[in-house]
Amino acid sequence: MVPSLNYHAMKDYLQLRAISKSYGDVTAVESLDLSVPKGSIYGIIGPNGAGKTTTIRMIMDIIAPDSGQILIDGNPPGNDFKNRVGYLPEERGLYKKMTLREVLLFLGQLKQTSKKKLGKDMDVWLDRMGLADYKNKKVENLSKGMQQKLQFITTLLHEPDLIILDELFSGLDPINIELIKNIVLELKAEGRTILFSTHVMEQAEKLCEYICMINRGQKVLDGSMSQVKSQYGKNSIHLEIDGDGSFLNSLSGVDKVTNFTNYFELTLADISRSNEILQAIADKVPVSRFERIEPSLYNIFIDLAGNHGGVASGKESAGE
Repeated sequence: MVPSLNYHAMKDYLQLRAISKSYGDVTAVESLDLSVPKGSIYGIIGPNGAGKTTTIRMIMDIIAPDSGQILIDGNPPGNDFKNRVGYLPEERGLYKKMTLREVLLFLGQLKQTSKKKLGKDMDVWLDRMGLADYKNKKVENLSKGMQQKLQFITTLLHEPDLIILDELFSGLDPINIELIKNIVLELKAEGRTILFSTHVMEQAEKLCEYICMINRGQKVLDGSMSQVKSQYGKNSIHLEIDGDGSFLNSLSGVDKVTNFTNYFELTLADISRSNEILQAIADKVPVSRFERIEPSLYNIFIDLAGNHGGVASGKESAGE
């Protein structure tokens, strides 16, 4: 049985009811249920090939589910849905021979936004994204990161109620990641509902209030971030040492060791033995930090995916 935590205090804006999609003998998504609270940042996480993008494409009506139902504000999506949603796909959909201004006007008018309003708003966005000087240059002259920022603008320019972001931070440097992260938080504060898909657990952990983990097309877990962390891994230790930590796996009372390069995350069999384990480690190497922590989302997912048939792999087209 898939763990599901009770977090629906807010009204659900987006609901998926037992949606499924198969390609021949490959099941991309199987009987997936999701409820995304209005005005929240909701993360769909999982490895490449898990079913994330297939799910998003069904929400966007790019592909039709084989079965199940999708509801927006309690109703099936109407003819105006495309004007209420902003979608940033993982693969860029920009016209490279157009200028930035032409792309923004063209895509914005497809969303039934007036040319006058688009002209005014695009200047604000281009300036904030550091692209004002490129307004009349062709898209093909932009770097990968600049193109991602331009596509982010196209996603928001028509002021959508629902914003769907698939691998939002792809190609961005840390400064631009921080810039866009702050904008996403501003959009949430305005009451927009944001669906955020990623295979990078650290991104989801920092940004999302609610998460759904998918592996091999099936839901592994969903709930609020705080509830997920409180339910899983109460015996986690953040460890920083000066020296070789290869001996940690052999310590009595340590169930699991995850090496994050600059530190370790230990899962203890019994947290009451933490002082004993600390002493055993300190006898071998200097310890600069030994602190009980919430488990990382990375470790929670690895544990849960391992208990549900391993981590998916392969091309997204077969069940991303």
